[in-house]
Amino acid sequence: MISVNELRENRSVRAILLNVLLAAVSLFVNGFGIYLTIQANIGAAPYDVLNLGLSKSLHILYGTASIAVSLTILLIDILLKEPIGLAMFIDAVVVGKAVDFFNWLHPVPKAGSLLSAIPMMLIGLVIIAYTQYTYMLASLGCGPRDTLLVGLAKRTKRLPIGAVSILIQSTCTLVGWLLGGPVGIGTLICAFCAGPIMQMAFQSVHFDATHVRHQRLWDSYKVFSGSKI
Repeated sequence: MISVNELRENRSVRAILLNVLLAAVSLFVNGFGIYLTIQANIGAAPYDVLNLGLSKSLHILYGTASIAVSLTILLIDILLKEPIGLAMFIDAVVVGKAVDFFNWLHPVPKAGSLLSAIPMMLIGLVIIAYTQYTYMLASLGCGPRDTLLVGLAKRTKRLPIGAVSILIQSTCTLVGWLLGGPVGIGTLICAFCAGPIMQMAFQSVHFDATHVRHQRLWDSYKVFSGSKI
């Protein structure tokens, strides 16, 4: 049997593989949450405005646009010398392709009114929040976007992290809108409600994200190569 500490700290190859599976499943379900926020049809979240704008202007799938954006951000994270973990690469690929899968499966039609759209968007945000919790439990790295936020906040010490977040999201929204991405009341709901919903979700399961010790890519490599961390 694998111990809880071994699993949380990714001390063995088996622990890492189990947490990779946890991260992948969490991110796949996270993609369904994003799919719901898009199907709400009242404007997408800032990063999704950018992804959908790129998808529309370049005539590519949402997932392809999402992967391109995520890998670009991941490269910036690396250049900023921020900690990189295995799950960050999983995040970059799985979420976008999960949205493509649900777009193909089409389990939920687009909302036709605010009465159905707002609950659909809020349900999507709740799903996203809880899957962020299970994803973080893997302790294999934060998402590329969160890492970028932290990295930029470190380097703009005069600005609070909230202001940095607003600047990033505003830029994504503007660029995405110029490319034809959907902006609307849903964009504001995502921008202002995603954080509080995530906080409530974390509190409901007594989870403190600041206490998670994420394993870096190099440390994961050392476990696989048989070295001790």
